[in-house]
Amino acid sequence: MREGSARLRALGAGLSAALLAFEGFAQPVETVLARLDEAAGQFRDLSAEFQRTVYTTVLNESHQESGRLWIRRAGAGGRLMRVEFEGNNPRSLGFDGTQGQIYYPKIQTVQIYELGKHRNLVDQFLRLGFGTAGKEMARSYLIQAAGEETVAGCRTTRLELVPRSAEMAQYVLRIDLWIPNDAAYPVQQRFIQPGGDYTLVVYSAVRWNPNLPEAQCRLNLPKGVKREYPQK
Repeated sequence: MREGSARLRALGAGLSAALLAFEGFAQPVETVLARLDEAAGQFRDLSAEFQRTVYTTVLNESHQESGRLWIRRAGAGGRLMRVEFEGNNPRSLGFDGTQGQIYYPKIQTVQIYELGKHRNLVDQFLRLGFGTAGKEMARSYLIQAAGEETVAGCRTTRLELVPRSAEMAQYVLRIDLWIPNDAAYPVQQRFIQPGGDYTLVVYSAVRWNPNLPEAQCRLNLPKGVKREYPQK
């Protein structure tokens, strides 16, 4: 009798384990953050394609655009980033840690912004999940796992990040990151603003440490481009 009960308990435990594996429960936050910690020390550069959806609550409408991005480590904790938007409103964005630039090819104009005191805030948003250590994220956000979801055929754990600082909370209420269970970068991000608007970004063709040249991560502006300084 006891032997039969033991076998039933063993069978039940085995079935439970199999169901857990099949259903794919979210990984613990500590597991995901530890994987990000390990990857952060190895990060050099990254390239990806993306689809960006911006939803406006008041108008109950959204618009989409796509593009590509390139990120490269620059010094201790610094990043170089270039983003190319395609479609009807083509533009290029460049960031080097102290300055942001937006180039509009249709009018041959580049707008230049000094990041100043907002440098750390901008930097956090731009490189969130891409070479950022889990410990660093935990210092800036309250983080919890919100379940496992499949994104573009990839099993992921969705992390919900709530800003710890009041300054950052003025711009974003919560950030969702979908981290693959076998990788250390997001395949999807969602930035939810105080008014309910949000931006959803889905990444594809991600290349981790492809050995990008520095020039590929900087804007290549044509000669004679008009320069504007909106902050002045």
